[in-house]
Amino acid sequence: MSHAHDLSLEGRVVAVAADRGHHFSKPTEDHIVLVEGHGVEGDAHAGAFVRHRYLARHQPRLPNLRQVHLIPSELFATLFADGFKVRPGELGENITTAGLDLERMPLGTLIEFGTTAVVELTGLRTPCVLIDRFRAGLRRHVLSSAKMGPPFKCGVLGVVRFGGRVAPGDTARIRLPSVFHGLPSL
Repeated sequence: MSHAHDLSLEGRVVAVAADRGHHFSKPTEDHIVLVEGHGVEGDAHAGAFVRHRYLARHQPRLPNLRQVHLIPSELFATLFADGFKVRPGELGENITTAGLDLERMPLGTLIEFGTTAVVELTGLRTPCVLIDRFRAGLRRHVLSSAKMGPPFKCGVLGVVRFGGRVAPGDTARIRLPSVFHGLPSL
């Protein structure tokens, strides 16, 4: 498991995005509003119960642990080096960060955005086949071949614990849980 001293505990918001429709990419906005226990105001994935289309059809009363999708902007530089030009919002994320190794954060990590909003991490985002429809061959580049570390490099998912406005330039502060649990050992 990763040690707390190995993780950057402060970063910033690079971009925010939301979309009322279930589209792969989301348009960037000048700000979004996080609603406690609900998600991103006006986003198709917001709600107390699961909004992922497949899961919602089969188990509609599951709690929504995918209210907010976050991706580190550093992923875009890695993908660019591999020949893929990807911009914030294009992989469906709501919040694009810089300076945080999101995929290495343990479950239960709290991320404070600006002065009021708080998101609790609930898991890694699993890249589905839609990523290859967006850019052919991209899925292979977000799967990790490393023996150690997270299996995917496609961001994380979370739930809104405290609501508030989030905008590019906001500080993103990490509060690690007292006991690391859940995410793969690093």
